[in-house]
Amino acid sequence: MKSTATAFLAALLACGAVLAQQPENRGITPRIKLEETVFGHLTELNGKFKLRVTELSFAPGARLGPHHHAGPGIRMVTAGALTFVQAGKETVYGPGDYFYESGNVVHTAENRTKAPVRVTFFEILPVDWSGPTVILPKAH
Repeated sequence: MKSTATAFLAALLACGAVLAQQPENRGITPRIKLEETVFGHLTELNGKFKLRVTELSFAPGARLGPHHHAGPGIRMVTAGALTFVQAGKETVYGPGDYFYESGNVVHTAENRTKAPVRVTFFEILPVDWSGPTVILPKAH
């Protein structure tokens, strides 16, 4: 019984450590729309990667602090105006705009307007990846 309680406590602490290491995320609601394992003519990719499509809703004033992503992907704004800052350059993307993120460059995203913003993420991830794809920037 004592070892079970110790294991449970260790698992809770590990979860807390992982959650504490997430980037600032205020007012953003993600909804995974599709996940499919890659299979096709590029046999070296088969079964090793998956494509994930996620819709993110940014409430007015929402902000995602400095972060990286687990994998690369294309982003498409479907509603509103998203302010994206990467390498000191600020870009505002509107409906129909899309852009590429390599995953390894620190950036932020926020909704500075009074209207909701929706962005669709198309990401390539390791097949066994689960959970959020935003990660804290790595120290260099």
